Amino acid sequence: MAYPRDVSIAEAIKRYGLPRNHRVHWSKARKDDVVRAVHDQAISFHEARTRYLLSRSEFEQWEADYIASGGASGGASGGNAASEPGRMQEA
Repeated sequence: MAYPRDVSIAEAIKRYGLPRNHRVHWSKARKDDVVRAVHDQAISFHEARTRYLLSRSEFEQWEADYIASGGASGGASGGNAASEPGRMQEA
């Protein structure tokens, strides 16, 4: 996934309030933040999996929980958050 030239991964992580790495307590809110960042294309699916040591199935579960709680019903993603993670570019 290509990022805008004027935005670094570090800036995207700060903007979405994401943890720097996988060594945190993964509350539902933090999981939702990661899913939202991927859906809004602030970070790539590959970046999320690598940075947070996630398996595909683990991310899919976070995503399903996010959607079930109404997280996909608006926001910057415009309701397109129901896209499958497999469709996210893995660079």
